[in-house]
Amino acid sequence: MSKSNTPDYIKSLLAPRTKQPQGRKVWSIDLETVWLPFFTATNAMGDSAIPSASLGCPMRLAYDKAGQVRFSANGKPVIRVDKVISDNVRMVRDNFTANLINYAGEVMNQHSDEYGTQLELAKKAGEPIAQHDTAELSKALEAKAEAERLEAMEQATAPDRELQAVS
Repeated sequence: MSKSNTPDYIKSLLAPRTKQPQGRKVWSIDLETVWLPFFTATNAMGDSAIPSASLGCPMRLAYDKAGQVRFSANGKPVIRVDKVISDNVRMVRDNFTANLINYAGEVMNQHSDEYGTQLELAKKAGEPIAQHDTAELSKALEAKAEAERLEAMEQATAPDRELQAVS
């Protein structure tokens, strides 16, 4: 695979998107605007056989083992995503992860020099940030320890001051 042959779907994963859908998320992706149209499309193309009831009513009331409606600690009924939908999302997520790993592996094998160069550039670029963060954390921890020491001294001398004030 040459650089110019990067699959379009990989390029599209790296392209910024401005629209932020609002709604129930499944795997941090909007159910109504992404998952349902996607699974409906896969059914239409014969790539999946998700029951129409799952697509038509993806949000379900949760029940306990005795068949009673479940309520959360704050008294609201528990609503969950249909099991078939959530199982298919999990499968897509697992396949997505496998594809990312496979893509990275192909690039590492077929373009090891370029990959190694990118690793070295990232390491060099990250070193000053890591050093800065380490120094700032050390300063913050020292300041916190000093504040705790002063507070402990204050608390230790407070009873003596109270006794002097009463006398």
